[in-house]
Amino acid sequence: MPEGPTLHRLARVHQRNFAGREVRVSSPQGKFADGAALVDGHVLKKAEAWGKHLLHHYDSGLVVHVHLGLIGAFSESEVPMGPPVGQVRMRMVGAEFGTDLRGPTICEVLHEPELAAIANRLGPDPLRRKADPELAWARLHRSKRSIAALLMDQSVVAGVGNVYRAELLFRRNMSPMLTGAGVSRAEWDAMWIDLVEMMKVGLRRGKIITIRREDDHGEGSYAKGRPRTYVYRRAGLPCRICGTPIQYTVLEGRNLFWCPTCQPD
Repeated sequence: MPEGPTLHRLARVHQRNFAGREVRVSSPQGKFADGAALVDGHVLKKAEAWGKHLLHHYDSGLVVHVHLGLIGAFSESEVPMGPPVGQVRMRMVGAEFGTDLRGPTICEVLHEPELAAIANRLGPDPLRRKADPELAWARLHRSKRSIAALLMDQSVVAGVGNVYRAELLFRRNMSPMLTGAGVSRAEWDAMWIDLVEMMKVGLRRGKIITIRREDDHGEGSYAKGRPRTYVYRRAGLPCRICGTPIQYTVLEGRNLFWCPTCQPD
């Protein structure tokens, strides 16, 4: 599932390509036909992201809310666009550029009060200006859930996925099984700073880069074209720092990777 920086990059692309202009919106697949008709021909005022949610604000006051889920993706192209290929949920066409959305978990039109309800459920997004880590701290520091589970809870921190979760905990030498209540305020402050820095790199580079330059050597990445990681998808392989085999388990339905030596209980 795409993590926060991917959605923020998409928001920047859509802001650049469509904002301030009338946009033709359609649903070649048909599943979003009613919603598309509500915003078709209106001016896109702003595109933004909050965590894993992409939001298109129109001059009518309506907002198109997109959550890509596991397989959702946008494809960008110049106009004129060719015939839709595959199951295109939403097509946006501007003066010079167009984009097709396929496979999202959510693609819907909201009124501002409905959008506010979503925002109130989300934790602070490290990539949004004025994001307040105090809100996340308030939700985690009394919790008996593991810090690994809490980091993936979008009501605690918005935009963190499996890669940033695993890599952040390794970089902080923190056991994923430590409870939220066991995390000190100083530790949380350091985690937040590290998370903001990593996600800004991901936004700028278009890749999730979590490994420090001095550690970026040795065995290659878990997949072609992906940057090296410390622990993510490295189960059974030696830790890049201490050589201990990386451990793996499933926690609350998601894969978890960690080094038992660098991240002791």
